[in-house]
Parts: sequence; structure tokens; C-alpha cells
Amino acid sequence: MLVLVAPGQGAQTPGFLTPWLELPGATDRVNAWSDAIGLDLVHYGTQADADAIRDTAVAQPLLVAAGLLSASALGDINADVVAGHSVGEITAAAFAGVLDDISALTLVRKRGQAMAEAAAITRTGMSALLGGDPEVSVAHLGKLGLTPANVNGAGQIVAAGTLEQLAALNEDKPEGVRRIVPLQVAGAFHTHHMAPAVDKLAEAAKALTPTDPKAIYVSNKDGRAVHSGAEIVERLVGQVANPVRWDLCMETFKELGVTALIEVCPGGTLTGLAKRALPGVKTLALKTPDDLDAARELISEHA
Repeated sequence: MLVLVAPGQGAQTPGFLTPWLELPGATDRVNAWSDAIGLDLVHYGTQADADAIRDTAVAQPLLVAAGLLSASALGDINADVVAGHSVGEITAAAFAGVLDDISALTLVRKRGQAMAEAAAITRTGMSALLGGDPEVSVAHLGKLGLTPANVNGAGQIVAAGTLEQLAALNEDKPEGVRRIVPLQVAGAFHTHHMAPAVDKLAEAAKALTPTDPKAIYVSNKDGRAVHSGAEIVERLVGQVANPVRWDLCMETFKELGVTALIEVCPGGTLTGLAKRALPGVKTLALKTPDDLDAARELISEHA
């Protein structure tokens, strides 16, 4: 049983789209997407620097475009399960046929803009806590006024809040936490700080005509498999201001009997978590087109 997953914001790096645009027809396809959403995805994926692609309004559409492009390079994928981390949930919705590519990119463009506007209200950010006991860490974050915005499993929790709260966390780590790593994101995503973005995204979602998923869609909200396209869109809207429970998603992968996991471009983050939390599951990250043959072989064995 194969699960196809898509990473979230912070996975992007300068120039990461360059090798994918060398594939036949890829540049034309991405240019068409760029025209549809009013954002030069080719430029940002090939020439822009780290600061430019850190911008939430840029990073989110760029990540969804990269996920769609790399997955399409695999050909027809009969993935049994799909899921995405944070903005990757929109990519996963396209994988499952809930949204077509243009609808997914239009929605994520509006999502990125709305979240960037919300992030500009207060100076906020996110930091990953590595190691420690999750219950101890979550309780400690609460005392500092921080939100456990991503509970990722495999010993990783992401704290989100104001820059002052994050500075206090650096001075007062939870017991057992080895290291705190600031993330390359421009706001406290999946917290109450993103509440202003929810209404704007809900308005944008009214224009969508979702269909029910053709694969098992596992939601960040609670790790539950969702079978209604309308409910998936509803969850995508609310998700921007609520924590990501990737740990529960991986628990569902176990329960479903997943045997292989492929992470689309820019792969690596979710594959790393799976290696620690899903022993025995074969994993592969699509970093460049050089990984396509190995991914196709894994698909033939497990999908």
C-alpha cells in the first residue's frame, strides 16, 4: 500500500525547481500555471533567492506547483493514500482529484496572500523542538504562551508565537529537548494569529466545486481519513488557524497498512519523519528527476 505525501512550507530552497523544468513540456506547463494565478513560478523556482521564496505568498504556490509537477512526471500513480503537511494538504487534494490543478493553485495563491497579511499584523514565527517528551514539551509551551502548531511525531514539535515568546523559549527549553531550530517561515502558522486568514480563505473556497477523493485522503486536523470532497475543502479552510497533527496522520498510515511512502518535490522532511516513526515502511523523497526511476519502481511494487 502506497502513500503519496506533499511537504509544507520551509521545504523550499533557492533554485529547487530548475532540474524539473528540464523535463519535456514542464516549463510550458508551469508558465501556464503562472499566468493563471498571476505569479511567476518559473522565476521564483529557479532564480529567486532564499528571502524572496520565504515570502508566504510566494512559497505556498511554489510548493504546490512543485508537488504537482514532480508527481505528474511519474505518470499515472495509483496511490492508495494521499496526505500533505500544512499547505501540502492542497497538493494532496489535487492528487486525490478533489481539486483540479488550476483550482488547487488558485486556492493556495489566495491562502498564501491571506496568511501573509495575517502574519504582518504581529511579528511572529515558528521553531522546531527536537527531542524530549511531547506531553512535557506541550505543557511547557503553554506556560510560555506558545502554541504547539505542528505535532510531527518522531520526537518533533513545532512551537509558534510572537518573536518575544520564541526568544523566551530559547532561554528556557523544555526538559529533554536537545535543540531548538528556527524555521524559515514568516509567521505563526496554525495558531490564533492566522484567524484573519480563515474568513478570506472561506470566501475563496465558495468558488470551488470539489469532488470526492479517488484515494484515501488523510487529514492534518486529526489524522482521520476523509471521504467527502466538500469536507476536505472545509478542513483546508480551518486548518490555517489550527495545529497540524502529522503524528496522527502517520498513525493512520500504520493502521491502513501502508508499506511505502513517496514524498514529492521538494522531498526530504516528511521522509525523514517517516524513517523514524514508521519502521519497515520503504521511503523515497523526490528531490530531482534523478529520483524518478526509483520512485516508479517503488510504485510498481507497492501501489
